[in-house]
Amino acid sequence: MQEDNHSSDFVTVNESDWYGKYYTAYPFTVSGEISCVIHPEYGPAIYFYPIGFTDESYVGTPLNKAAAEAVKHGGMTPNVPYSVKKGADLSEAREVGLRVCDEQMDKIEGM
Repeated sequence: MQEDNHSSDFVTVNESDWYGKYYTAYPFTVSGEISCVIHPEYGPAIYFYPIGFTDESYVGTPLNKAAAEAVKHGGMTPNVPYSVKKGADLSEAREVGLRVCDEQMDKIEGM
């Protein structure tokens, strides 16, 4: 999924740490990582990867439109097991991912 012109970063999330930090219920069925890939055409693309499914052979669950477009454009299909709970509110998960993107961009710009 990543190419040389992309940058990425992630934050680990789990149900026990989610409560107390966020207002919405933990939206995923397992612990994992919310990652950000800065796509040159679509912008910040936010994905969820379950722990153990984060290497390059896996396509994470897209959490925003940019990620969905990147997956669609790449002719890929998310292939990670488990992911989003039915009816889950993903707004805070997307916000977490966008903060990861912002931090990654700050690192790039600071170089």
